[in-house]
Amino acid sequence: MQEQSPGTTYKKLIYKHQAHLKELLQKRNRLGWGRLFVFLLTAFIAYKLFVSAGLIGLIPIVIGFGLLLYLISLDTTNNNQIINCKTLIKINEEELQVLEDNYMQRENGNSFAPEQHDYANDLDLFGHASLFQWLNRCHTEQGRMLLAENLLHPLPVSIIMQRQEAIKEVTHEIEWRQQLQSYAVQTAVTIKTQEKAAAWLKEGDIHYKSSAWKPFYIIYSFITLGSLVATIFGYIPVPFFTSLYLLYFTISIILSRNTAEPYIQLSGIVEEIATLHLLVKWIEDKPFQSSLVNQYKQQAGTGEAKAAGNIKELKKILDRFDLRVSIVGRLFFNAFLLWDVRQMIALNEWRSRNRQHLNHWFNMVAAMEVLHTLATLHFNHKDWAFPSFTNQHLVFDGKKIGHPLIPARSRVTNDFDIKGTGVIGLITGSNMAGKSTFLRSIGVNVVLAQAGAPVCADSLTLSPVCLMSSMRIADNLAENTSTFYAELKKLKTIIEAVNRHEPVFILLDEILRGTNSMDRHKGSQALIAQLVKQNAVAVIATHDLELAKMEKQFGTSIENYHFDVQVEGEELYFDYKLKEGVCTSLNASILMKKIGIELQ
Repeated sequence: MQEQSPGTTYKKLIYKHQAHLKELLQKRNRLGWGRLFVFLLTAFIAYKLFVSAGLIGLIPIVIGFGLLLYLISLDTTNNNQIINCKTLIKINEEELQVLEDNYMQRENGNSFAPEQHDYANDLDLFGHASLFQWLNRCHTEQGRMLLAENLLHPLPVSIIMQRQEAIKEVTHEIEWRQQLQSYAVQTAVTIKTQEKAAAWLKEGDIHYKSSAWKPFYIIYSFITLGSLVATIFGYIPVPFFTSLYLLYFTISIILSRNTAEPYIQLSGIVEEIATLHLLVKWIEDKPFQSSLVNQYKQQAGTGEAKAAGNIKELKKILDRFDLRVSIVGRLFFNAFLLWDVRQMIALNEWRSRNRQHLNHWFNMVAAMEVLHTLATLHFNHKDWAFPSFTNQHLVFDGKKIGHPLIPARSRVTNDFDIKGTGVIGLITGSNMAGKSTFLRSIGVNVVLAQAGAPVCADSLTLSPVCLMSSMRIADNLAENTSTFYAELKKLKTIIEAVNRHEPVFILLDEILRGTNSMDRHKGSQALIAQLVKQNAVAVIATHDLELAKMEKQFGTSIENYHFDVQVEGEELYFDYKLKEGVCTSLNASILMKKIGIELQ
């Protein structure tokens, strides 16, 4: 039986969620009418009984009020399900758009783009039409940052292999993955919230840390509530109770004065903590076999108690703490129960139990979001391969390598392998023949491979490498740096890494383009010779056909490849296929004539 396509799966999920949404909307209407009916019925019965039986009429009011609260609770749950259902529909609609190569409206991760990096700018990792914009499915700030970090810095091979195992398992849990994404979409979890909570956790218990506080507020509450009950039953005169109440109120204000600062510090994070609870619980409750996922879950656990339970407890404390800003909270809960003091003691106890665990919870969610991102990539492109790694230096052996961001219908793939030390793959070719795109295809797939993701290839075997490139150079007016000098600085960084004998894999496109042709040729020759001498491995694209003659000097250390063009009259035809040898077909003069340059 043929496996259904990703597009078909997403369409079926949209239909499923739309049908569920219709049911939820109908339920919302029924609950609305139900609340109105209960309210009117309660009011009618209470009025009739109150007229005939006096205070007995309060009984149906209490019952009706309780029923109304129950219906409101059901409606709140139903509304949350409606929001979730709409979010899931949108997620699947967006997946269909990405499959159609319509992803330019998505977040592009430009904020993660470093000013200086070995390859990020050359390979379009961030920004408009970038790898991040196409790939990312993370919605917490922590998840997006971790994904960016994994694209910028390769993982150890051991972690890569564990991540591959986890991706393969998580890929098939598409509805579970999308529900995780839906929770993260509905209320964004931010780094600011994590930092705010972490700063509070680092603080010591300055106030209310004595063990005597608990028995004190219990005895205090017994006295205050006892006096209230005694007043209701007539044992204490109302004027005297009024004086007592003023005393209680004053005591509560004095004892609660140290709760304001922690409340302000933690206010505003309740919604995000609630979302964190949903995410952590969703992850904890799902059993997985992969060692990496279970490692995340183990790090997030706190002994026998699960992380989700601890987060839920924190949310409840913060919810209760919010009562301090209400009239009822100030006049009753604080005056009679020392409510703020109780919550501060609860917060102190929670902090002492969970001081070391909070960052692990955020980290687990971020890691699972990245897994979901890469699992979505695997699900959408099931024909792409997971790379294998070798300890040999240096190996890059790919079959049918393509650029992930080029639509499959127009993508041209190539086989390419380069092995050993002191080997330079020199690619010549005419303009627009595909040299730069091929270099980026190699680079982007190395980035994906070392992030633990599948690659746009039928197969790929490579060594763990430090990828470095010089392909897209721009001047910098702020630093008074010309294009040529900017390239020299980039090449200096590469040469220094080579001299340190780091396992660098170098991608260069048109070396020294900012100077005259003679100096450019001499400099390129010298650089290539130096790379060979230092046992570096590089793939270099160039228009300088003379460089291809270095094969005679260095033998197998120089491997010549080319992209060519078919010329028919003044029309150019490209097949974008990599071929061995040196390019013999040039097209610059034809292109110059096309734009109006009158060549002699």
